[in-house]
Amino acid sequence: MLSLDALRAAQARLDGQVRHTPLLFSDSFSHRVGAPVYLKAENLQRTGSFKPRGAINKLAQLTPEEAAGGVIAASAGNHAQGVALAAAMRGISATVVMPEAASLAKYEATLGYGATVIRHGTSYDEASVHAQQLAHKEGRTFIHAFDDEAVIAGQGTIGLELLSDLPDVELVVVPLGGGGLLAGIALAVKALRPAARVVGVQAATAPAAYRSYHGSRRVTVAPRTSVADGIAVGRPGKLTLGVLRKCVDDVVVADEEAISHTVVLLLERSKLLVEGAGAVGLAALLAGEIRLPAGPVAVILSGGNLDVALLGRLVEHGLAGAGRYLLYRATLPDKPGQLAALLAHIGRLNANIIEVEHYRAGLHLPVGSVNIQLLIEVQNPEHGLAVRDTLTQLGYHELLLP
Repeated sequence: MLSLDALRAAQARLDGQVRHTPLLFSDSFSHRVGAPVYLKAENLQRTGSFKPRGAINKLAQLTPEEAAGGVIAASAGNHAQGVALAAAMRGISATVVMPEAASLAKYEATLGYGATVIRHGTSYDEASVHAQQLAHKEGRTFIHAFDDEAVIAGQGTIGLELLSDLPDVELVVVPLGGGGLLAGIALAVKALRPAARVVGVQAATAPAAYRSYHGSRRVTVAPRTSVADGIAVGRPGKLTLGVLRKCVDDVVVADEEAISHTVVLLLERSKLLVEGAGAVGLAALLAGEIRLPAGPVAVILSGGNLDVALLGRLVEHGLAGAGRYLLYRATLPDKPGQLAALLAHIGRLNANIIEVEHYRAGLHLPVGSVNIQLLIEVQNPEHGLAVRDTLTQLGYHELLLP
């Protein structure tokens, strides 16, 4: 078990190398959950995630021979950037193996920090096996993404920062993939404030750590496609699982809809860009998966490296899930001005037309009629119902899906 001294030594090594990220009180999320909620914004850390902490601490302890031989890592993206940055700071050669489907933004950012990037495999676990094989072949030091004491200690400095900023915290909620972040933070919290509860949150599509924590042994689970790709790990670390069982009070999961919705809420309410893996903790909190204390709750937002194309899809999906889009179909007389009149009514209801589709062809259509389909932006689900009701009162007949 790592000691508090190891975490404090890591903090000393990181001094001036990483940012002491802000702890932001959120009135909006506090109101939603019924407890004071603070957001630890590691998405504002160098490289856009917490990962440089562990990587810098690990590389700072390499022997001269290890440094000369270079390092290699496997990552879906954030650990890749952390290792690339840490290696560049020390002038060490770095290679990173990333899954073939890794985010383009994370891939390009890793290249930008000077690392050699190899795409291999369909998952983090396949990339990790290949990286370890290359490490043996090329004589490089393998930098594990989570199952390493120096990496865990580096991530644990987040816990030290958190407790210095919020010493009376009662609940700390942490994203969970392989367990390095959760293990480090839990060690810090339980050493300095043992009464505080620490809860890990994993994506429901990749529940290996969740099942291992609640079961009798460490299990392997094939991750499914997830918006939280950064924590889609098939098996928790042996070292990290040991720490989790000793220091973590509970592990829960968040589903894809909750994660997507939370990414959009963070952007809208807190003006914070947070990737799916970084939003799982808040997603579980908002979904009522975690027992709340009366006092302060700290949620770790572990990263913000979200591909712009994915962000657009997430925003649209999140808005639809939140009832902000209304799909409306109706049949109109095929006469000039009918569509314009309908659109004018919708405009007077303070709803915004996003898309209009207009169909004349089709055996099911009566002669002299057209079908229209509108995608309408509304303020909330209640506003959408009001729009529907008003159009019905005006004589429009909505076509329901079969």
